[in-house]
Amino acid sequence: MSFHLVFDFYPIRMKSRLFYIMVLLTGGLSMNEGTKYSCSNYTQVDVDGARCWMEVVNEQFKTENLSTIVKSVEKLEMFLENTALNKTTSIIVERLVAHIFRAEDNFTGLNISASQERVTSDSDHVANTTVKVHLPKELLKTNENNTIVFCMITSPEKYGQLGILDGRIVGLAVSKKRVSGLRDKVNFSVPLQRPTLESQADKQPSCQFFNFSTNKFYRDGCTTEWKRDEGRVVCSCDHLTYFAVLMVSPSISESDQKILSYITLIGCSLSLFFLVVTIVLYATQRGKGTDISLKVHINLSVALILLNLHFLPSQQVAALSSSGPCIYVAVLLHYSLLATFTWTAIEGFHLYLLLVRVFNIYVRRYLLKLSLVGWGFPAVIVIVIAIIDKDTYSRVTLHPSKTNGTAVEMCYLSNDVMKLVTTVGLFGLVFVFNLGMLAVTMRRLMSLRTEQTSREKGRARRDTCTVLGITCLLGITWGIIFFSFGQLTTPGLYLFCVLNSLQGFFIFLWFCVFKWKTEDSQPGSDTQITNTRSA
Repeated sequence: MSFHLVFDFYPIRMKSRLFYIMVLLTGGLSMNEGTKYSCSNYTQVDVDGARCWMEVVNEQFKTENLSTIVKSVEKLEMFLENTALNKTTSIIVERLVAHIFRAEDNFTGLNISASQERVTSDSDHVANTTVKVHLPKELLKTNENNTIVFCMITSPEKYGQLGILDGRIVGLAVSKKRVSGLRDKVNFSVPLQRPTLESQADKQPSCQFFNFSTNKFYRDGCTTEWKRDEGRVVCSCDHLTYFAVLMVSPSISESDQKILSYITLIGCSLSLFFLVVTIVLYATQRGKGTDISLKVHINLSVALILLNLHFLPSQQVAALSSSGPCIYVAVLLHYSLLATFTWTAIEGFHLYLLLVRVFNIYVRRYLLKLSLVGWGFPAVIVIVIAIIDKDTYSRVTLHPSKTNGTAVEMCYLSNDVMKLVTTVGLFGLVFVFNLGMLAVTMRRLMSLRTEQTSREKGRARRDTCTVLGITCLLGITWGIIFFSFGQLTTPGLYLFCVLNSLQGFFIFLWFCVFKWKTEDSQPGSDTQITNTRSA
């Protein structure tokens, strides 16, 4: 599962006349000496001035290096936003195509179609369309009369070296306004023809935006849908800036993606089955008296059952036309994942009490308090998120499939910031804490081992099984995802999927061993110590 954080890199907008003075003083779009282009005669930010600056930038594509062009494009964008006009206007200068739309009070959205020869926001069909853009109604509030700027720049000789599809970038902006975090995303589509596919067969399209501060492309806030049968790529982004479709090498191959999907499906199904068996066995033996540690394990098992129950059908539910079932699955999936993380943290806390603070520990209604934290804390997070943004639980688009050309969708949390904080952030804290508890456990086992006689048989084997079981209960294997990068990406993902999809099966084995040891234990063991805490 990937998490994204949307960054807002937009510069501060300025009044049109002040902006024009700034450009003149800094020589913003000036050419080298001896150039035949000069825009110093234009004293206002109007259409003629905008056309002149576009001609300057167009000429720079022929003579200047890429870094100089990038700076000029950034300033050209601000110039276009501040262009004064009374009606919608289009400007075409060779490789640059601009469309400045004058929004009205009742803005209901906007569709723009463009080619190298023509651009329009009317319903007219544009021949040989290279870019289609849909801007949502959410972009402008009622009674806002801002202008919307569309700018398409095509330069295969300059942008092609960056891996940009057809050397084409698309800029979108609203005058005097920063736009980010859109719920109804901006969509734009570009063609991806067979010759390109044949020449770059080992790559796939990726929708990304350009950050003028770092001069780099980023995926944050954008999703990619490759409609292979239609020969086009659809990009959906929740902010406005300059965008492009890059042809990139996939992080993992299509065959690996398919194998990992099968491993996850089979592993989670097996875990779900054995977790249910664990609950049934626990229920049938409940009257014989159970250790409080076992009750903690059972709560973790219930959380994992909920997680698998809502994770397995998530993709199928997302494909339904109705949004109601998807919202339900998204909420319960997020809740059960948080509950799983919380109960693994409780496992670590309980282990701390058993191993470190063994004596003179009495907590009134210990299990009840643990349950309030284990089930209540995730509920509070989900409720707060729903109050802040009620539409954040919805369909989420994952990586596009290279074979069938469609994106993979599931029901989950769509807000990237909330996703990062409540999943990666929370688990990061739990992982560090439980990793410390695992280290304490191993140290304790080593100290106990030195106290035993060297002739005791099977001690090392039992200690190894204990460490492996505790590692599973503490959710340490989830931390493999933090180390799955670079050359370790593919093997790390295989290890992550195998170990974590089978976590329920491993807990079942631990439960069986635990019950066997408990039945054979004598009075005065740790079992009785923990039972006194539940009083």
